[in-house]
Amino acid sequence: MDQKNLILAIALSIGILLTFNLLIKPTPTVQTAQAPQSLPALPATPASPAGGQSVTTTPGDATAAAAQRGPAPRIPVQGPRVQGSLNLRGAMLDTLELSGYRETLEPNSPLVQLFAPRESAAGYFAQWGWSAAGGGTRVPDGNTEWAASAPRLAPDSPVTLTWDNGQGQVFSIALTLDDRYMVSVTQSVRNTGAETVSVLPWARIRREHTPVLAGFYILHEGFVGVLDGRLQEWSYSSAKSEAAKRPGSAAFELTSSAGGWAGITDKYWLAALIPSRETPMRTAFRHVSEGGVDRWQADLAAASPQDVAAGSTTTIATRLFAGAKEVATLDLYERTLGITDFDKAVDFGWFYFLTKPFFYAIDFLFDLFGNFGVAILVFTLGIKILFFPLQNKAYHSMAKMKILGPKMTEIRERNTEDPRKAQAEMMALYKTEKVNPVSGCLPILIQIPVFFALYKVLFVTIEMRQAPFVGWIRDLSAPDPTNLFNLFGLLPFDPMQYSSFLHLPAWALIMGITMFVQQKLNPQPTDPIQAKLFTYMPILFTFMLASMPAGLVIYWSWNNLLSIAQQAYITRQERAERQAVRKNLALAKKV
Repeated sequence: MDQKNLILAIALSIGILLTFNLLIKPTPTVQTAQAPQSLPALPATPASPAGGQSVTTTPGDATAAAAQRGPAPRIPVQGPRVQGSLNLRGAMLDTLELSGYRETLEPNSPLVQLFAPRESAAGYFAQWGWSAAGGGTRVPDGNTEWAASAPRLAPDSPVTLTWDNGQGQVFSIALTLDDRYMVSVTQSVRNTGAETVSVLPWARIRREHTPVLAGFYILHEGFVGVLDGRLQEWSYSSAKSEAAKRPGSAAFELTSSAGGWAGITDKYWLAALIPSRETPMRTAFRHVSEGGVDRWQADLAAASPQDVAAGSTTTIATRLFAGAKEVATLDLYERTLGITDFDKAVDFGWFYFLTKPFFYAIDFLFDLFGNFGVAILVFTLGIKILFFPLQNKAYHSMAKMKILGPKMTEIRERNTEDPRKAQAEMMALYKTEKVNPVSGCLPILIQIPVFFALYKVLFVTIEMRQAPFVGWIRDLSAPDPTNLFNLFGLLPFDPMQYSSFLHLPAWALIMGITMFVQQKLNPQPTDPIQAKLFTYMPILFTFMLASMPAGLVIYWSWNNLLSIAQQAYITRQERAERQAVRKNLALAKKV
């Protein structure tokens, strides 16, 4: 029975890790689509009012008209964390770079570009506008050129865009940039005409291509939001499939209560719209196929058209987040602006209750030591201390099992024809000696959720992106770049070009060696099948962890070293106790 339980526990551990290894392998990535040379006009509204009747108007080909008028007028956007420009033709924020982040580790690498003009291959932008909800009211469209009240948009320089439709209505968009990644927007319509007009204000985030995806099953990329208190996640493929079921409709649409948000997420970057807490808003995720190119849109619109009486003004407020998914920044906005679960823009996953506390702990240790690698080592030591009583009990039990080995063998040999009797005697022996036969597997099983949660922290949090450790580890979130198969860089070729299995980095080898040493300190199984299983486990785990983030392999190696030290201490303690017992028995016999 003890052998079956042991094998089951080990098989379960290996099965979980094999499944995990399968899940983290990247799926085929979607290549960036090139924008067509002639772009169709943007629709005048992204949503329908609550009543369901479309209020979309169809302007002329804005792109062709704009081309005839030359380059669109722009004003710069300058903040401590972002830089770009606001396109005054169409009221679009369509150029935005993140000042604190570069594409690669190279110091001269280009800054990460979040937004890009619509006509570029990576077209991605935010836009604000109105649709006419009946009557002949002229509303701005993608060809409208707005007048700006200031020469730039910056934290100390808000900008108001205005446009007069010539019919007695003046449209305005007031934008304020904070010192991070948030733009506060107020859309207003002032009616100086003689009659009431009805308009529908909206805001949208538009992606004119499908980006190259990181392509991991455990990472969400695509539409994301928290609406009515529930996290909504739609991958590009699922949104496209859902939209195909209902041509002309959104893949997802909901009139949400206050406090939510919706947008498009990449691994580390987010563009999200946050509606006003005072006005009910309709949120939608949309897929549009134009010219053979997939386009994606997350939008907000007032739940119903707004009537603007003669001599009055109507306003609606929204916010745009466009930047890096820094946990502290998202938490700050959630706390100060009342944005519900804004931290869930970071894909902490099913182990959220572990993953986020782990991140806080490691980030705190980083503040103390200035190195995320050192923070992981100290964090691992803390986890080891936390589980010390349970692991200590397990190691003591394993040591006793080693002592009981001869007695267990004797029971099996004495009852070869009566397995039930052998099992009963074994259980009685365990009870008498206070030994749990499967407790030795607890240290491995305990590590599984910790392993998953720490992997998430390393993989999805931008704070770990390009974070160095020491030596050749320049990015803890990426695999160890060294490789045994080219003698750690001495041979001038990349074995990975032949097979993904030909990657055996230094830290994975260190992990395998420490795991092997740790197993040698454990009681060796008498069953030959178990013995072989234990022999191959370090090799299996070495190759499994070879392609995982270096920080995770460092954690596992360091954890093994701490376990070795703990087991060595307990073994010496058990040996001393046995020697003391034998000495006392010898003295008793003399007496």
